[in-house]
Amino acid sequence: QVQLIESGGGLVLPGGSLRLSCAASGVNYKFYSMGWYRQAPGQQRELVATSNLDGSTTTTDSVKGRFTISRDIAKNTVSLQMNTLQPEDTAVYYCHADKLIFGVQRVEYWGQGTQVTVSS
Repeated sequence: QVQLIESGGGLVLPGGSLRLSCAASGVNYKFYSMGWYRQAPGQQRELVATSNLDGSTTTTDSVKGRFTISRDIAKNTVSLQMNTLQPEDTAVYYCHADKLIFGVQRVEYWGQGTQVTVSS
């Protein structure tokens, strides 16, 4: 079965860094746009960063310059390097895989999430 597994979350001091990783079982990232989302308690899930099939990447304004998304094709993993973490970054972070079949049917998968807590 398809499974996305996030790892690397934890507790970090403000200004610190964490690197999240998303490993896949049953899905080849070569055919998917990949993304990292996050959701804080009582808030909507928001898109943090994307890695697209054309090689481009995007980050939301609140993390621009601090977070970097990257792919390792050989290992079939996607990572999110998070630097200069702030308390506002505290959330559950989710890995996401997304593609369109024949350009009309969307197929997507979600990981279970990993907790990132930024606190002094």
